[in-house]
This record gives sequence, C-alpha cells and structure tokens, in this order.
Amino acid sequence: MEAVERRRVVVRGVVQGVGFRPYVYTRATGLGLAGHVTNTPEGVVAEVEGAPAAVSAFCERLAAEAPPLAVVDTVDHHEVPVSGGAGFTIVASRSGGPARTLVSPDAATCADCLAELADPADRRHRHPFITCTHCGPRFTIVTGVPYDRAHTTMARFPMCPDCAREYADPADRRFHAQPVACPACGPRLRLLAGTPPRETAGTDPVAEARRLLAGGAILAVKGLGGYHLACDAAHAGAVAELRRRKARGDKPFALMAREPADIEDLVRLGPAERDLLTGPDRPIVLLRRRPGATGQERVADGVAPGSPDLGVMLPYTPVHHLLLGLPGDPPGPRLLVMTSGNLSGEPIVTDDTEAMDRLGRLADAWLTHDRPIHVPCDDSVVRVCDGEALTLRRSRGHAPLPLPLPLSVPATLAAGGDLKNAFCLGEGRKAWLSAHIGDMDDLATQYAFERAEQQLESITGVAPGLLAVDRHPGYRSGRLVRARAAGRPVLGVQHHHAHIASAMAEHGRDGAGRVIGFAFDGTGYGDDGAVWGGEVLLADYAGYTRFAHLAYVPLPGGDAAVHRPYRMALSHLRAAGLDWDPDLPCTAACPPEELRLLGRQLERNLHCVPTSSMGRLFDAVSSLAGVCHHAGYEAQAAVELESAALAGCGTAADGGYAFALRPRGPGGETPVTADPAPVLAAVVADVRAGGPTSLIAARFHAAVADLVGTLAVLARERHGLDTVALSGGVFANTVLSSACARLLRERGFTVLRHHRVPPNDGGLALGQLMVAASAPRHPQQGEGHVPGGTRQSA
Repeated sequence: MEAVERRRVVVRGVVQGVGFRPYVYTRATGLGLAGHVTNTPEGVVAEVEGAPAAVSAFCERLAAEAPPLAVVDTVDHHEVPVSGGAGFTIVASRSGGPARTLVSPDAATCADCLAELADPADRRHRHPFITCTHCGPRFTIVTGVPYDRAHTTMARFPMCPDCAREYADPADRRFHAQPVACPACGPRLRLLAGTPPRETAGTDPVAEARRLLAGGAILAVKGLGGYHLACDAAHAGAVAELRRRKARGDKPFALMAREPADIEDLVRLGPAERDLLTGPDRPIVLLRRRPGATGQERVADGVAPGSPDLGVMLPYTPVHHLLLGLPGDPPGPRLLVMTSGNLSGEPIVTDDTEAMDRLGRLADAWLTHDRPIHVPCDDSVVRVCDGEALTLRRSRGHAPLPLPLPLSVPATLAAGGDLKNAFCLGEGRKAWLSAHIGDMDDLATQYAFERAEQQLESITGVAPGLLAVDRHPGYRSGRLVRARAAGRPVLGVQHHHAHIASAMAEHGRDGAGRVIGFAFDGTGYGDDGAVWGGEVLLADYAGYTRFAHLAYVPLPGGDAAVHRPYRMALSHLRAAGLDWDPDLPCTAACPPEELRLLGRQLERNLHCVPTSSMGRLFDAVSSLAGVCHHAGYEAQAAVELESAALAGCGTAADGGYAFALRPRGPGGETPVTADPAPVLAAVVADVRAGGPTSLIAARFHAAVADLVGTLAVLARERHGLDTVALSGGVFANTVLSSACARLLRERGFTVLRHHRVPPNDGGLALGQLMVAASAPRHPQQGEGHVPGGTRQSA
C-alpha cells in the first residue's frame, strides 16, 4: 500500500485578503493532495494529506510562489495523524484567540482589472469598484480579523449569483476575494451637487464630474482612505480658489496623472522614480521640476509655488481612472490637483455625513459612494535620494505592514510626536507604525489618534503594557496616552534620542554599540528645557551623550519666529554680533514697529527660549539671503532654500562658509558647540556683494555638510565610533542628505539614513518604542519615569 502522510501547516504574515487560501487550494489540488485550508487569527492554517513527496513539495515552495500581495513571515509545519478523505476544501474561517495574522495594505487597481474596466464586453465595464484578489481595498475596510467579508465594510453588500459563482470558483481570479462586487450587487457611485447637495439624477456621475472639473469646479472625491479635494491642475482660478478655501497658504498641492507620459516633460523621471510611481503602493512621489520644461501650461503656478518639486501620483482606484478618462472618452483635464479632504490642520474626512458638513465650504460637488471607510488613511509621500526611496509620510500602501525589529520588545505603545503624528505598537520582533494621523493641535485629530490606536490594537492583538511618550510636558500625544495609562508605566523619551533610535532600528542595529547620531530638526524638548534641534548624540537604545550641538540663540516669540523667518534671522544676527543694517533682506522684511519691539525683546530676553535648532538656522539663512520671509507651512523657508541651492551646487566649492567650533569643557562636562557666527558673517558679505541667491544657498548647504563631517571625525577620534546615523526632518532635504552621506563615506564612515521610515516626526514613535523597551524597569517605576537619559562621556 502506498505511503500517506498528513501535515498541519501554519503560515504567518500578510496572508489574508491577498488570495492566499485560493493559492493554497490550487497548489494542493495540483499536487493531488486532500485536506483543507482556513483563516484563523494566527494566520492561514492548512492540513494536507497525500504522498510524502507531494506533501514535501507543497511545504517547500509555499512561501516562494505566494501571491503578489502576500508577505510570508513564517511557514511552520508538523506531522499529524492521517485522517483519510478525498478532495481539498476551503473551510469557514475560525475566530477566537489572539490576533496574530497581518492585514494587507490597500493596493492599486491591477492590470487585469483595468483591462476589464475598459472592455465594453465585460460585465464590469466602467464599474467604479472593480477589484480582485490582487488589488483593491484591504486595510481601510477591515473591521476585524480573521479577514473575511463579514469582517469588512463590504458585509452590507450581498453577492449576486454571478459574483457568488466567481467567489466560489477556484479557477477564477476572484476566488474568495472579499471585496468582490459588480454593478448588480456592489456599492453605488453618485454625484451630489447644489445647495443643499442633491443627487444628480439621470446622468453618469463620472461623466458629470469630469464636466464639472473641466469647468473649474472643486470636487470632493471619496477614495480608499478618505476624501480628496480635486480640481483641474491647469485651471489657475480653480487652483487659487481651492487654496483659499482650504486655508493652505503656499503649501504645494499633489497632482494625479493618468500615466508617466503625462508628466515626464515636466519633471525628472528616473528609473527609481518611475518604479515608485507605478508600483502597487502608488504614493505621492516628489519629483524635481525640469527647468524651462515644456508643457508648463498643464500646471498652474499656484499648484506648488516656490517648490523645486511637483508631488505626483498615478490613479490607484477605478474611480480615479474613470475621472481621468478611459481610451475613447471625451477630452478632460490631463492633470488633477488631488489633495486631502480637510481644512489645513484637520484630519482627513472619511464619513459621508461629515463630508457634507466639514467639506461644505470647500467643495462644489461630491463624488461619493455607499461603501464605508472604516480606517482613515492618507496618501504616502516619498522622494528619491541618491537612487533610493526616502519615505516622508508612511501611510496608504504601507500601513499596517509591520517593520522587523532587531530586538524583542514587550507589548508597547509609543505615542510619537505632535507634528506629523504616527504612533507605534510593538511586540516581540515586530513594530506596527500607524498610518499618518496628522498634527495634534486639532481636537478632531486627537480623536482620530484614539480611534486609530484602538483599531490597530484590535487587528494586531497587541495589548500594550508599557507606554512611551515624548518628554515634552505639553505634547498632546503624551497627555492622551498618560490619561489612558490606567496604572501602566509611562516612559518619557528624549525627542532627538528617539530620532537616532529610529534610524538604528530601521537598519537592524541591535544597540550593542553606539552610533554618532546627527539629529537635525526644528523643535525638540531638551534635557535643559531649551529647544534642541542641532544635536550630535553618541547613542544606543539605552542612553546617549550629547557630544555636540549648535550654539544656542534666542527663539523670540516661539511660533511667531517659526512663521516669520526674518525674526529668526535677526535673532541669529544679534547673537553673532552683526548689525541689523537696513540693506539686509531680513531687516527690510520686518515692519519698523516690530523691528523696534523685537530688539527690546531680545535685549531683555522676554519670551525668548534658547534654541539649538538647525531647522531654525535654515529659516534664518533663507530670510537673510532674501529667499523666504514668511512661512505659510512647515519648513517652507528651508524648502525654498533647498530649491535655490539646487541651482548653485556646482559653484559652492569656491569661497565656502565654515562654522566655528568651541571645544568641550575640562573633563568633557560640556558638549562641543558649533557656532554659526562666521557662516552668518559670510552670508552677509555675499548678500552685500550682490552674490546670487543660488550661490549663497549652495554654500550654506556645503557648510552644514562639512560641519557634519568634521564633528563625526572628532567623535571618532575621541570615542572610536565609525557609524553615523542621520535623522530628523532637516534630512528630508536631499541636497544636504546626499552631501553629508558622500562626505562621510569618503572619510570611512558607515552611514545610516532613513528609507522606509520617515526621518521627520512621522518616524519618531519607532525610536520611542526601542528606547522604552531597552530602559531598565522596576516594580516601583511608573508615571513620568525617564529612560535613556544623558550620560557623561568617558
């Protein structure tokens, strides 16, 4: 009698909602195996029975040949008693027990579905919700695990006989595709317009929406993770009106193009950029403009004023493809502005009733549908630096995929920061960064944080017993977490230590050795109560030494100095002993009465917190050089200074600027101080000599890069360290990041830069998680304990 073997196989990872059970079914039946497969909270579980060689073949190649959206972490199998029986089945999912499977991110519409969408002979021709096991909504519609239709917002749409037949057919691409639907049984698209908004009867909603867009209207468009506000990117009046209604200042808008050919004459589009644009994630990709490019009439000047980049994404839902037009459709806008549906500072709108209310003053019409969005999820934002992706916002297409950790951590919640907030859950060797939450100033954003945290706990099964927050006593993210601590320990983590720990964790560093960490950003609460932001830390996860920092200058008026960079320029000039001469751009930009009051404020040190911020130094030089005096959005002055530097990089070598270094105190009690006074004096000289803004900007970037190289060498000489981590929002500047990395590598350093995790505060929570997990904990430890404190140098 022929030998028979039966094995139980448990597959963990992103294996639900990606066609994994159909894949297992096809593989098992192809090998002549009997058994079954099901979804469970711990993953996909199968039992296969048959000839030992066939069972072995099934197990060996299971991960290697998985469906395109699957991410297999582990395949465990062991022998179980033979039970007999014939045939292989997909059985009902099992619930109960802790969730340990992973939910897939949303994925862009696949090529097969797009072909059906455009095929008049297909029953899903022009169906706005076409999807299959290889594409479509996942994370944003999941209400629970295991991932089945009953645990998604598609539960309210019973399948018609045709869809049910496809769903049950192992040979069909929609076999057990949970969001499967068609025009007969799926969600319904509708267009609302007028006051009050009413459904436009008797018209094709998409065709009417395209007509409105071409006429200059602003539309609220319901997407996967929330509403967008859309208008024709070429219509200067519509773009200006959208900017006014949204109260967006000069912050650039994102664009949506039908295909790369529609933008390749406007921007530099290399292989790395093209891969990011066309991949299943479909993020917004920041692309460098082509100077003097043709086709500029397709993008109104108001889309991205003062920015060296255009942020572009390709369509990722069927509705997007229909809005931009299928082959044979009447002409419409080639490029659409596609920005998040909210007022600046508020979370993205997902609820339909809320959209009518909160977007009522922003939109002329609503292209909406009746499939609920369970999880808000903004678009991800990336750029390319030195041929590699640099993530600036990790959200749609990435959340909730976990990041591997170099060390095992207890079940922990890290709250992140108050700007660009994203929190993090971690347990074992995995960390789950949330989708982008936003800036925590707004009460609605704080509610969004709480809802998102509860939802991520429910699908990951992480029940945090340890909580980590930023040390800043006023951060709203920290207050939220402390208020819900319920006796759990809350650990404060220094802001810049968290930045460096985030870079270390992303690169798999186990913390056995320290790194030289450059944490350059705008704001972070320092150990001495000052506003830090130009820090050089010798750090591991357990603690850090402040080896060097930018010299302190007064931050006059807090946020007033952030929004008016000329105030920061004048503060830096005063600290450097340089006069406020009226011929300097920053002096001329300051109204006379404000100039008089600012002088008195600095003289008497009123409302002037000391700051070592590199971000604020970029602001100061931007205004001093005449680039930007008023910042309508975060880092505008620095972004425009980077734009100017791009044109002058080839000439920066002659007559460069240099910081002065003040050595450490006796015995190493005080850090090295980098004094920008000589840099500022040189900038003033170049301004007075009529030097081009591009040259001044390039020389300043080169000076900062040289400072990084000089301090890294000094730290290596004194402490024997040869690995450098670059983190903080300033390193989103690719001119600076590239120059620093090149110079450091030339001097023999290993360089850790961010790729998958944002260098800005969107990646802060990952570092908080690692620092908190590495801190010693004692039974009496509780609220307010501070791990990872400053250490004195040896």
